[in-house]
Amino acid sequence: MAKPVSKAKEGHTFRKFKDNDNAHLPWKEQIFQADHSHKCPTYVHQTPPCQGSCPSGEDIRGWLNIVRGIEKPAAGTSWQEYAFRRSTDANPFPAIMGRVCPAPCEDGCNRNQVEDRVGINAVEQFIGDNALKEGYAFAAGKETGKSVGIIGGGPCGLAAAYQLRRMGHACTVYDDHDELGGMMFYGIPGYRTPRNVLGGEIDRIIKMGVEVKTKTRVGTDISLEELEKKHDAVLFAIGAQTGRGLPIPGGNAQNCISGVAFLSAFNQGRLKAVTGKVVVVGGGDTSIDVVSVARRLGNITNIPEKDRTENVVLGYTAHDVVDIAVKEGADVTLISRQAIESMNAAKHEIDDALREGVKIQGSLSPVEVILDANGRARALRVAKMSYQGGKGTVIPGSEFDIEADLIVSAIGQTGDFTGMEGFANQRGLIDSDKHFQIPNKPGYFAAGDIVRPHLLTTVIGQASIVADTIDHYFKNEEMRKRPKVDVHHFNLLDKLREAGLEPEHFDPEGDEKTRGIDRGRRGTSDDEFAVHNYEDRSAHQIIPADKLFLGHFGYELRHKRQESVPSAEEVLGHFEERVAGLSEEDTIAEAKRCMSCGMCFECDNCVIFCPQDAVYKVKKDKHTMGRYVDTYYDRCIGCHICADVCPTGYIQMGLGE
Repeated sequence: MAKPVSKAKEGHTFRKFKDNDNAHLPWKEQIFQADHSHKCPTYVHQTPPCQGSCPSGEDIRGWLNIVRGIEKPAAGTSWQEYAFRRSTDANPFPAIMGRVCPAPCEDGCNRNQVEDRVGINAVEQFIGDNALKEGYAFAAGKETGKSVGIIGGGPCGLAAAYQLRRMGHACTVYDDHDELGGMMFYGIPGYRTPRNVLGGEIDRIIKMGVEVKTKTRVGTDISLEELEKKHDAVLFAIGAQTGRGLPIPGGNAQNCISGVAFLSAFNQGRLKAVTGKVVVVGGGDTSIDVVSVARRLGNITNIPEKDRTENVVLGYTAHDVVDIAVKEGADVTLISRQAIESMNAAKHEIDDALREGVKIQGSLSPVEVILDANGRARALRVAKMSYQGGKGTVIPGSEFDIEADLIVSAIGQTGDFTGMEGFANQRGLIDSDKHFQIPNKPGYFAAGDIVRPHLLTTVIGQASIVADTIDHYFKNEEMRKRPKVDVHHFNLLDKLREAGLEPEHFDPEGDEKTRGIDRGRRGTSDDEFAVHNYEDRSAHQIIPADKLFLGHFGYELRHKRQESVPSAEEVLGHFEERVAGLSEEDTIAEAKRCMSCGMCFECDNCVIFCPQDAVYKVKKDKHTMGRYVDTYYDRCIGCHICADVCPTGYIQMGLGE
């Protein structure tokens, strides 16, 4: 808001139009004329691309700025706990996600335009590990008397329970497994999600007052009708834990199994080795986990029929540790319809698998499973593919056989609807609207992989949205349109309240300040009932690198975590955790590489370079995150230097004359 006319200096005012002017210059010339314009700086909060790329919607810039020391916690709170609280507004599993998330946030990081991305996962792992060490707990909200039955205790169901308990709603989680965790426990091997870490992050949610019913299958042990009577809402978060078979002739052979079943048998401790040559069909994260586990388990020869891998995976038997003491390296091949560089799995995961001795062949399409006289698969027939013109086509006459004793399909997943058949769609999933409500089923909701199988971070983000939807349902509120940039945003007003700097009371119906009774004028920039010259566009805009002043940032290498990726010779029996976290010192140093895109990080450039001394630091007792500098508008000539030298794009020439 501009200064009142009575306080403006005549020498610093000008008329955009003179008498009898009836045409205007082209817009660019009109805004910037020589060394001045009729525009003055405003402070514009936008969403950084890391956060816009995060399916969980974490306030990544926020907790990085806390770690680096720019944003200060409230009195009595350590920066470590403050960063944990900010991180877990969106995601209650920072220690796990810091280890296994493929980090689309890092792909979107604007720092890639300088030298290398910020190691967001590494900082998140430190936040999560430190929280477990310090015993930080979650608090439930004031009880509302409403209750939600959550079917599925995986990442989506648990994250939804966490968000709902923060709102004060009671939750009961029903899961048909012995352990909670879903795919985090049964789908991802323990050397990637250490069980003590996973258990600690799950227990923290349960201690909020979440009731748990394990070994309880909805539709069999308890009916949906009973759930409907017991709870005010029902959430399907059952995941997609049934793997799709190969849709080719011979694909249902007894030694053709799914990747989901293979990993589940391993994580339950039943599968101790593989037999013969293993061929995995896929290209995504699940297929990489399967081949990496197979290489670690190793191969045993001359095995009894009952101990063949498929019999163990299908639950007919379990391996005896004594019987499989002598093992050798397994022959493991991964094939994908996509070229290797186009596979869905993260590049570093593919590189790790190759280092561990996995053979990977891309651009191959499964054609037929070749059976022996006993009906077992003995080879997988594949054909080469060409991607000329962008669309994949099979090359005629290019078929050849890959010998196999075990074929694992990791090409997709569906849900298990035994006892809940009425909710499945044609794809073996559940239909829901954009708010994760099940159409024509009031009080029923669905989120996570059962809606669309994707990443762990995706289902955690969906859990936040569906919890918000259920809360609106309980309050009989109409669902509003979700923001264009649908993430957990930094809120300046909340920050001002936390710092004791909340604006004065404002009464739009007749406050004397707005009507100007006491001073004969309307409100101005001197008034304290509004946050002046600040605009929040974070729900609508993501700030790209070309809006930053990249010249401010020096070249600084990323502080990388140490990863224990075994070689092909070392992989047998290697089940130690692969990722070692950063030290506190390195964590802070890595956080300082964040460019704080779209939010001031207090570099002082605007103050130093302003030729009119118009930009100034606010007083210390008025300063908080996002309110570090202000402008004397009676001094500003609109030269836009402050905007040009702002590294983060927080300053824009937006105010009128």
